[in-house]
Amino acid sequence: MEPTDGAYAIVLAGGSGTRLWPMSRTLFPKQLLKLNGDVTLLQQSVKRVLDILPAERIFVVTNEEHVFEVRSQLAELDKSLDSQVLSEPVGRNTLPAVLLALKKIVRDPAAASVAVFPSDHQIRDQKAWKNDMLQALQLAGDKWFVTFGIKPHKPETGYGYISLGREISSGAREAAAFVEKPDQKVAEKYLEDGNYYWNSGMFVFPVQELLQEIERLLPDIYNVWKGNDESGFLQSYTQLPDISVDYGVMEKVSRVAVLPAGFDWDDLGNWEALYRLGEKDDSGCVTRGDVLALDCRDSFLFSTGGKLAAVGLERAVVVQTRDATLVCSRDEVQKVKDVVQRLKEEDSHLVEAHVTVHRPWGSYTVLEEGPYYKIKRLSVSPGSTLSLQMHHHRSEHWVVVNGTAEVLVGEEVKLLSENQSVDIPKATKHRLGNPGKLPVEIIEIQNGPYLEEDDIVRFDDVYGRS
Repeated sequence: MEPTDGAYAIVLAGGSGTRLWPMSRTLFPKQLLKLNGDVTLLQQSVKRVLDILPAERIFVVTNEEHVFEVRSQLAELDKSLDSQVLSEPVGRNTLPAVLLALKKIVRDPAAASVAVFPSDHQIRDQKAWKNDMLQALQLAGDKWFVTFGIKPHKPETGYGYISLGREISSGAREAAAFVEKPDQKVAEKYLEDGNYYWNSGMFVFPVQELLQEIERLLPDIYNVWKGNDESGFLQSYTQLPDISVDYGVMEKVSRVAVLPAGFDWDDLGNWEALYRLGEKDDSGCVTRGDVLALDCRDSFLFSTGGKLAAVGLERAVVVQTRDATLVCSRDEVQKVKDVVQRLKEEDSHLVEAHVTVHRPWGSYTVLEEGPYYKIKRLSVSPGSTLSLQMHHHRSEHWVVVNGTAEVLVGEEVKLLSENQSVDIPKATKHRLGNPGKLPVEIIEIQNGPYLEEDDIVRFDDVYGRS
């Protein structure tokens, strides 16, 4: 029997990545970004799993805001993954997300083990990862709950730790204890001790034993899961507690194996990590995008929003997008999450979205806005259609700048090509579509006292949002 027989994988893709602001935002978090190459972290994660499991045994759990972008990115790897994406109505940490996927997995009577992975980690040594995964699946076959431990190379205060006990087999050790994130002095002690490893957040479980432990440890959650079909479980989702797999299960069961990772690993949790792993020039700087650096040393300079010119910086992080810029010391990158918290308190839109927002039909970019007006550029993908909708508080004027658009206004359908336009009066049903094979580009001018996205009343939507 092969270790992968009856094995499934769950990739968790619902995080927000606040410490990588302003690139990572609520509506487009770090796992959906190309931070370390030409493909996104999510695509890297799923591609790794596809090396050992077929697409039909991989489930990706995300939230409603990201589901269409996740499907789009996964379709670039394997079109059959589209049906493997599961959507949470609200974020409830990792344990409810795992239970959501288990609703699908337990339909297979041969399901024996399940691996759980975050979608935002960097692992470059695929061969070593595969070898460790096969060993972890073998341990799960012997009814061990397996986690991967990462040997510390510095006194890190941002990770939980695991102390190692007796050897089980082939380097795997029994977990002696899980330890919460330490302060600096304790982290230094753990590093010196050598018997404490970082908790990677990657797990492999025997399926039936996992469910038995959830029933024993968390009977209320288990009863909601067991007593409902998938639809009923989703309806009860908002009532579930915010609880992680680590805290809810792993820290409380007896047969936990720690497999010291033979592969390189980084969670890319902050800008210092991107600097550390990036390719450095002769001055020790990592630059990406349109950057001009003069007399700078040991700095991370990243721009997606025009020319970034930096002079005389040392050990600095500068990240520039079209609508926000972060400047901080490399020694203070953990405090970026405090910036995000302050912006939330100010009710700033900079936490939620970039100026370009991805939608299942394409994207829109806010070009300019002010009191009573907003100007957007809409890009509608070939064959795509927006919802049939209306707005209570705004009128719109559309100008086609590229392609041929099909426009419904009230009861009238029009085909508009370049340089043609149409007015959408307030409180009028309308719809925009692209019947052609090339993207349609529209300039949209909104006028009215309220111009936010929640002033959309949908009557019909091919993406199920009505």
